Amino acid sequence: MNKGGKMVYLAGTLFIAAWFWLSSCSPPNPYYDPEKPHHTPHGFRNNHPTPPQGSFMKWRWERMRDGLPHEPENGYHIRTARPDAGMLNGEKPGSSITWLGHATLLVRRNGKNILTDPQFSQRASPFSFLGPKRRTQPALALDELPRIDIVVISHNHYDHLDEDSVMGLAAQPGGPPRFFVPLGLKPWFASRGIDTVTEMDWWDQAAAGDVELVFVPTRHFSARSLWDRNETLWGGWVIRISGFNFAFLGDTGYSADFKAIGRRLGRMDLTAIPIGAYDPRWFMKEVHVNPEEAVRIHQEMGTRYSLAMHWGAFPLTDEPLDEPPQRLSAALGQAGLPERSFLIPAIGETLLLEPLLSEDWAGQSTDCQQTGGSC
Repeated sequence: MNKGGKMVYLAGTLFIAAWFWLSSCSPPNPYYDPEKPHHTPHGFRNNHPTPPQGSFMKWRWERMRDGLPHEPENGYHIRTARPDAGMLNGEKPGSSITWLGHATLLVRRNGKNILTDPQFSQRASPFSFLGPKRRTQPALALDELPRIDIVVISHNHYDHLDEDSVMGLAAQPGGPPRFFVPLGLKPWFASRGIDTVTEMDWWDQAAAGDVELVFVPTRHFSARSLWDRNETLWGGWVIRISGFNFAFLGDTGYSADFKAIGRRLGRMDLTAIPIGAYDPRWFMKEVHVNPEEAVRIHQEMGTRYSLAMHWGAFPLTDEPLDEPPQRLSAALGQAGLPERSFLIPAIGETLLLEPLLSEDWAGQSTDCQQTGGSC
């Protein structure tokens, strides 16, 4: 890294450090319910005690000193596929799920289009010139999406709640989708003129037509500015539609919450689990699972199949951007699980849901060449 780059990096580090320092000055929590252990007078906390995360400044210094993450000379090897436009726009029959990149998934079922954590911007940041920049592009642009009926948001970090993406969806032809969000985020949407919002606490249930949704606990945190750490809630979503049970875990560290989800809500057909943004472990362990922990979540939830996400787009942490799926494959082998039990799609790849719901599901997906992509 040259001198100019180090100065920009250092300025960014000091800015984010100030963010964490000022976060101690939180206003009273308007949602506070003393009967709920995850509520606090000033915000929210995880269900299970979270040890101190470690020194943020130490991590940023080591990252700058060592030039992490190390980008290979020939670039990262991340598979991509071009989604089948006819399938996504309903011209072809069948239900499907398409990984558009990072934590953005498009679920098509029973005539409904559901989108998770829409992020279509070039940076996961409040700035256009600073912050993690995309290394791979979304499989579709906002204006290429079919009309979206439902959007679920897991939490307010910039790689999961992107203002430009939300505003674009709110302005889609035919009217905005219904946004389902954690406690505390409805005012953020209202300040942008969006009122089609349902705000939910952990284990709350809601419905939109034939779609049933449950907001479930995960182990993470929230922050979007210099002074709002943990003022809004975070979590995952269980979505049930026409016999299909789908869980989307957003962003999380490992905890006993996943056993609880399995016990309370039953077996999932498919669970989208994050597998990236995990190094260094001494700093990231409490908020981001690694691939080995993702396999443990898969097992403890008792999900039929899982899908890998939250990798390959933004260099958020220190591991190489294309390392997570390699470690996931190794972890599946160590656990004695077939690779098809934890699907690793290409960015843009469309997986058909009907085979998943049948007894002879074998992890088949639309072929990359059929969808016009290159794997």
